[in-house]
Amino acid sequence: MPSYLRLGDLPPKRHTQFRKPDGSLYHEEVFGTEAFSGVYSTLYHEHAPTSVSRIEKMRDLNVSEWRPDTHRHHHIKTKNIEPSRDVVEGRRPLFYNNDVFISSVRPNSSMESFFRNAQGDELYFVHEGKGTLESVFGLLPFHEGDFVVVPRGTTYRIMLDSKASRFLIVESAGPIEVPKRYRNDYGQLVELAPYSDRDFRHPEKLVTHGEKGEHEVLMKIDNALMSYMFNFHPLDVVGWDGYLYPWIFNVNDFEPLTGRVHQPPPIHQTFEAPGFDVLSFVPRKLDYHPLAIPVPYNHSNIDSDEILYYVSGDFGSRTSTATRYCTMSAATLEAAEESRLDPTRYTEGGSIMGPSQAPSKQASEKTRPTS
Repeated sequence: MPSYLRLGDLPPKRHTQFRKPDGSLYHEEVFGTEAFSGVYSTLYHEHAPTSVSRIEKMRDLNVSEWRPDTHRHHHIKTKNIEPSRDVVEGRRPLFYNNDVFISSVRPNSSMESFFRNAQGDELYFVHEGKGTLESVFGLLPFHEGDFVVVPRGTTYRIMLDSKASRFLIVESAGPIEVPKRYRNDYGQLVELAPYSDRDFRHPEKLVTHGEKGEHEVLMKIDNALMSYMFNFHPLDVVGWDGYLYPWIFNVNDFEPLTGRVHQPPPIHQTFEAPGFDVLSFVPRKLDYHPLAIPVPYNHSNIDSDEILYYVSGDFGSRTSTATRYCTMSAATLEAAEESRLDPTRYTEGGSIMGPSQAPSKQASEKTRPTS
């Protein structure tokens, strides 16, 4: 949720001289979006952020599409994917189109190099584990249940504090934001929003590194992974302020709206982005009209694919699913099955839904878990 934030040391006025103790200038960087018309932050570096000593292409990141013969629902078993090196190198593609790229990863180590996604904004869902996102904006600790929003172009690495970790990762062609209908004209969350400004977490502490020597930043661009080498530590920011930075919202802070009869999925909306939305189905009281049927009515979401990731508990409108799994309902095929839940009870399941407005492609069996 963009709101003004500042950390570290800053000059009284932007775009003016800001000198180091030795009299030399700090290097000012405007980190912004939409050609100087969108949100931005201003950072002050020890070294020129453009001082790259070497650039190499590591490999292409092209994903081949799986094209099943039959147009139907799919159940993707992501629970037992193999542990991998880190959250960048180990991503297992699941679904993608021109708007969104969804993957899963079980990293077993912290990142050695830094990373910068120049191709899309990122949303990490922390299903298991805890750690810290270290970036040019400071330290941002995370734990189970967190959504971690990372703007494109952010230089960061993820350091793990747990042996077992699991992430669902969404890469977006556009910014991942709080839905506009939850905000007033000033950007403040309205009273009817399912969360409040107090629920968001932002970088807590800015740590400035002055170390010299080679440091690698891996960059994703044009479906390829590049290696950028710097002769200084890339987290060399002494101060910054602005509206663009990583932030966190925990799914357990989502306050669900309920109704006497079954409510449609948009009431669960958590984030919006160009071409898709992210919804959180959290424990809540089910439909409580005396004659209510506490399950989704049969519906055909004709122009969207629906992808559900099962997080915990028992999800009310699905049977025979397990946590850490995904299901995909292709456009025109969605039909809910009847549930045996008592309408006076609560649903205890938790899941994340990503309706995509464009058809979603599935990664080939070489790169995705078993279907």
